[in-house]
Amino acid sequence: MSAPDRRERGPLPPEDPPADEEFARAYAAGYEEGVRSALRELLQHASRGHTAQELRMLAESRLARLADEVEVKRKGLLAPPRRPAWNALLRPPQPARAGGGPGGPSGSTPLTPGRTVLVREERPLRALEILRANATAYPRVVFVSQRPPEVPGLPAGRRLELLVTSGGPDPDGGGRLAPGEIGGRLREPTESPGGALVYVDALEYLASEYSLDTTLKFVHWLVTQVEQTGSALVASFDRRSLDVKEMSLLERAFALVL
Repeated sequence: MSAPDRRERGPLPPEDPPADEEFARAYAAGYEEGVRSALRELLQHASRGHTAQELRMLAESRLARLADEVEVKRKGLLAPPRRPAWNALLRPPQPARAGGGPGGPSGSTPLTPGRTVLVREERPLRALEILRANATAYPRVVFVSQRPPEVPGLPAGRRLELLVTSGGPDPDGGGRLAPGEIGGRLREPTESPGGALVYVDALEYLASEYSLDTTLKFVHWLVTQVEQTGSALVASFDRRSLDVKEMSLLERAFALVL
């Protein structure tokens, strides 16, 4: 008897991977990307000079909204990607057009959720026009100012005034507010549903009273808070208050500079 011809046998079929292998690979890839993203964000905040307490505040704020971010990501994988509101920040800043006075191009600048705008001007004029043009788009408007401006059509119940000077009455009965106190009071309105439109025209005062370094840390925290909560920020600042290097540090914190 002759042995069967082994050449007639085809290659053995590959073994099927376990049924849950695809799920495990997808989970592992997502877990790796999540850890990388968290560490990158932590390093970015640390490089900006945030204190341990500020880093803790940023982390707690992000954790509070993590479930919502995951849900947005999940829906984006099930259907054509939906651009989150804060993705407007990923678009390159548009240069200011000439002749953008009050009511002109700068006055019609849309403050989409997550957008931050710095207006360089001697007095709050263009920033005020942007504020008034966008105030109705948010459920609440927060004023960080020595003299909060009037916004026609904005009900008193949607206004929150944080006075940064000891010369005027504080709604809570205290004196002037330091940057850390302002940050604490900004958390609730910006993290509430719909976010908030934050208007700031007192950066010069804060820099003179609490140092430029403290003010820049507050600005970086505020920009991050606005980006992560779907709020918006417009700030007015007189460039004559700083030298070229210092002004550059301030400008780089904002997505759009006019």
